[in-house]
Amino acid sequence: MSFMKGDLLSRTRRLVKGMAKAEPVWLKAMEQAPPATFPLSNGKIQKINVPEDPYIKMFFRKHQALQPEDPVKMSTIDPPPARVFAQRVLELKEQGVDGKAAISAADEEYKAERKAKRAAYARLKEIARLQGKEPPARPYPKSKRETLAEERWHSRKPRIFEIVRRLKDEMTADTNERFNRGY
Repeated sequence: MSFMKGDLLSRTRRLVKGMAKAEPVWLKAMEQAPPATFPLSNGKIQKINVPEDPYIKMFFRKHQALQPEDPVKMSTIDPPPARVFAQRVLELKEQGVDGKAAISAADEEYKAERKAKRAAYARLKEIARLQGKEPPARPYPKSKRETLAEERWHSRKPRIFEIVRRLKDEMTADTNERFNRGY
């Protein structure tokens, strides 16, 4: 169907020229100011590279526990620590600081900021406990070690073991009963 190829303007022109359609009111105005055309992409999509990308990758190699599960969140309004780190490295490099020195300085600043946030959160938790209230939500993500410890604690709850033991007892009783009946 070659008559359907092209953009809206060229298709409408062909339909009007072939008398398959009445000339629309907007055709003359559109011919005088045609819409913008964009080049086609030959099937190859180029990867977008931002100057801070190598520093973000470096940050995630050092701090693997902070790697986001959802990459879309990397471009939120409140920038994640990796983007802040990378922007700080670039800022220091613009000021004339050597590459390795800029990376180490930005890393030290990140560690100091993280330590201050943890101390402030610990103080908030302490105040909440003294007032008898529930502590506020964590302002930072849990490390993998903390998550694994919490999962381990949940799997070792005595109630779970009791339920499993009871189920095993029921299964053995059921098996014994069937055996005694002759099934």
